[in-house]
Amino acid sequence: MNLDDYRRHSPFSDPGRHGGLLDAVSPDIPTVAATARNVIVHYRAGGVDLPTDRLGEVNRRWVDRILDTDQSRFPLPLAAERPAVDRVAGCCRDHTLLSVAVLRQHGIPSRSRVGFASYFVPGWHHDHVLVEYWNGDRWVWADPELDPAGDWGFAGYDIDPKAGLFDSAARVWSAYRAGTIDPEVYGVSPELPIRGDWFIHDYVLLELAHRQKDELLLWDSLDAMTDDVATADLTLVDEIAALLLAADDGDEAAEKVLADRYAGDARLRPGSRVESVSPVSGTVSIVDLRR
Repeated sequence: MNLDDYRRHSPFSDPGRHGGLLDAVSPDIPTVAATARNVIVHYRAGGVDLPTDRLGEVNRRWVDRILDTDQSRFPLPLAAERPAVDRVAGCCRDHTLLSVAVLRQHGIPSRSRVGFASYFVPGWHHDHVLVEYWNGDRWVWADPELDPAGDWGFAGYDIDPKAGLFDSAARVWSAYRAGTIDPEVYGVSPELPIRGDWFIHDYVLLELAHRQKDELLLWDSLDAMTDDVATADLTLVDEIAALLLAADDGDEAAEKVLADRYAGDARLRPGSRVESVSPVSGTVSIVDLRR
């Protein structure tokens, strides 16, 4: 994909009839991020106790449906303050997707990056999704979930890729394969068993999907995913990770190979339907992605 591809909406980021709401948001990153935080609250880590019957909002998936939910409560511009408890339940993927949607609405190349963040809990690497946007000279990583009023100790809207604060899934997988990291400190939470080598493996595939503008939920499944790396095609994921890293370094040939591999290998992409396991209820469902 080239820069112009990332200026255009995906089916997931397309606001549909809510385009005017995004037009009204200034596309500077502090405003975009503040807007995302105003509309969406993390379903587990948002600092509020959400009603149980609203937790399923984490599966809204598409920006137009997220905004349907928001506007059903607040038929107002997105800058109008919403009480935290009444915001749409989501997660990092949704903060990022809404931010990407605003940027694309204004013609700014942007995409979501899937990986692991080390700045929430010392010694732990949380699965996380960032915005990556083109500022006219380079790709910039920004975390729209981070309130700049917090004492983070780094620039959350211009995260240095070399600082070790956030690493792409491909980089983490490559480090695991080289034996330089402990995979057991990479996962959803220190309190949960959703962690480890298989989890990093699957996130490389999610990283690829997001790079190709299939901004899947973090609990969607693809055929190449596994819960046991002993049964996985490790060569496939090694190759994908290496291509992702090369593409990050500006290798246009690697970028094209990634697109070709994604289009040509049904194991790597969702097709018209995807299996999804809700993190709230554990319910397994088959979701039709055709819009």
